[in-house]
Amino acid sequence: MVAFRIMRRILVREFGGPDVMRVEEVPTPKPGPSDVLVRVRAAGVNPVDTYIRAGTYARKPSLPYVPGSDGAGEVESAGSEVKQFRAGDRVYIAGDNVSAGPGTYAEYAVCAQTQLHPLPARVTFAQGAALGVPYGTAVRALFMRANARPAETVLVHGATGGVGIAAVQLAHAHGMKVIGTGGTERGMKAVRENGADIVVNHRESDYLDAILKATDGRGVDVILEMAAHINLDKDLSLLARFGRIVVIGNRGRVEIDARGAMARDAAILGMTLFNASPADLMSIHATLVAGLANGTLSPIVGREFPLAEAPRAHETVLESGALGKIVLVP
Repeated sequence: MVAFRIMRRILVREFGGPDVMRVEEVPTPKPGPSDVLVRVRAAGVNPVDTYIRAGTYARKPSLPYVPGSDGAGEVESAGSEVKQFRAGDRVYIAGDNVSAGPGTYAEYAVCAQTQLHPLPARVTFAQGAALGVPYGTAVRALFMRANARPAETVLVHGATGGVGIAAVQLAHAHGMKVIGTGGTERGMKAVRENGADIVVNHRESDYLDAILKATDGRGVDVILEMAAHINLDKDLSLLARFGRIVVIGNRGRVEIDARGAMARDAAILGMTLFNASPADLMSIHATLVAGLANGTLSPIVGREFPLAEAPRAHETVLESGALGKIVLVP
């Protein structure tokens, strides 16, 4: 029986650096009546995972805990009350707004039905593990916070990471003009291939001028900002009237000239996926499932690490210049 199999998982017994994540062997869990046991084939690694592990995030799970809210795999078994999923179904896992998630850094994870979504055969398990936080964040930022609309111009400031690539694909698929920034030729090429109309190198001194020139001096309607501590003041100079900036990533304090917002009637909007309501999450994943089915969404997996190298994956996910998503392969 599944309950007597031994599985490997990552366990965090104290908050701290990457080395607090240790591989342990435990009996494989059994799902409750309304739960689903998933054989995890790939687990997504997100920057927020590192903040939670360090104990610096606003929401802290009870110790000990298994990290990870994103993943993909096959349904191993389902509780007696589960009607939607059955053994063998391919699914992706997207944790809800509980900070610890279902614990996908493991060979098996017990999931609530609301955390599971169908994964088409054309999408690999590694790509499925890249969906939850990055693509969910991009949907919420673009459509729910910025209220971006077809024909508007969207700047994805830091477009090469998991959220950035997702945002480029979503904006392109919904009829927006997309400008993306990157810092390497490889990253910029990927941004262009995934739907950006214009790509600029944010390491070049005149890249702000290039963005304004691309809009004939009008400015952009929406900016999705991955590094507000570096770019927020610059972003204000790039906005069109009534423009909106959504702060997705930030690692420190920043000084801005608020007159840049006043003159444009601009809005600076913060967001975190953990504030999404159950209704929001239903809408987000309906969007993603449809995009996967029709081929407009196709996550990029930048690097794969074995489960035992979770500490190294946590270091890598915070390095600059990352392309796409980092995943663990149990």
